[in-house]
Order: sequence, then C-alpha cells, then structure tokens
Amino acid sequence: MRTMSLAAMLIASPVALAAAAPAFAQATDPVFTGPRVEGILGYDHVGAGSSVDNDNGRDDQSIGGLLYGIGAGYDVAVGGALVGIEGEITGSTAKSDRRDYSADFGFGRVKQGRDLYIGARAGILATPETLIYAKGGYTNARLNVLAGSTSQTTDTDFDLDGWRVGAGVERAVGPNSYAKVEYRYSNYQRGQVDYVNGATSSRFDVDTDRHQVVASYGFRF
Repeated sequence: MRTMSLAAMLIASPVALAAAAPAFAQATDPVFTGPRVEGILGYDHVGAGSSVDNDNGRDDQSIGGLLYGIGAGYDVAVGGALVGIEGEITGSTAKSDRRDYSADFGFGRVKQGRDLYIGARAGILATPETLIYAKGGYTNARLNVLAGSTSQTTDTDFDLDGWRVGAGVERAVGPNSYAKVEYRYSNYQRGQVDYVNGATSSRFDVDTDRHQVVASYGFRF
C-alpha cells in the first residue's frame, strides 16, 4: 500500500501543479519537444521488497552501486503540458561483496545485470527553461548469479519483471541540450531463472525493490 501510494502521488503531481498554477497553461517551449538521447549516471540500490520483514535472517539484504546507461525519448506539447515516451538500457556495479554464501534478498549471491525500461512521462513548465515531470512504465531487470568468487559470474541469471515510477526536474542548457535529476522507484513482482543450458524455469512470484537517484545529460534533434 505504501508503494502504491507513492506511485499515485508521483503520477498525480504534475496534474495538481497545473491546477494550482494556471499560469503554466502556456505553450510548452519547443526546447523540450522532439526526439532526444541522453547519458545516465547515478546511484542504484536493490533489496528485499517492502512486504518482507526479516530482521535476523539473510533474506533481508541489499546491494548498491553505480548506475550507468543510455536513454532515448520523444516529447510533444499538449496544451500547456508536455507528454512523451521513453526507453533506456542501463547497467550497474551493484553486487554481493561477501565471500560466504548468503541468500541476498532471496536470490543468493548476485550482481545487478542489465535493465530495460520503457514508459511514458508528463510534465509542466515551472519556468521557460525548467520542466517538472513524473514518469512510469515497465522494467525488466537481470540479476547475474555469482560463482564461487564474487568477481566471477556464471551463465545462470534471474530475469525480473516489474513496474517503475519516478519524478524529476529537467533544465534546458542550450537550444539543443539539457540536464536533469531524477528519482525512480521500481518493484519487481515476477521472475524466472535462465539456466546455463539455455532452459528457463516457470515464472514465480518475487518482491524486490529498487531505488535510483540519477543525473542525465542529453541532446535534442
């Protein structure tokens, strides 16, 4: 319930701001519209889901590290608001760092692998050069299983399906470039195992949380 309330607040925030500030109902500056690409860098934290309460066991662990990747999107002005679609692919340095075997939040010793995201965002102008927005969509993350040494991975992975919500501020740097800061929360609820021989397990329930704080720099065309 707590995470769903967070999602509702993040998605509703641009609408509430627009209702409270009619002055925002102006044509969105073209600097925020059109196709865009960006580089992404930030902090990544992955752990047991919010429904897990295990104070003394190894199942309530987490991993953290550096998030990096690239993203792309397309934005259009609709009345006084901006709406768009976007996608990204990221990697992460987050991994288990203990030598002894432990059941890190239910997956064993793992390293955060690639993450795929596709979704939508909507925002309004706080100033002619500043956009405030909320976002949401689908995310698929991979956890690479670590071998006997935490510096090596096996060919076995966990693939996790979930949803993501977030909010951020984007600032126009020039006529064709921008910088932004963003917080994102993801929750993964279904997973499967990809085995060394290419086989996959049946899908099963998981509850894995992910928190990210990122900065991006990009260009529009």
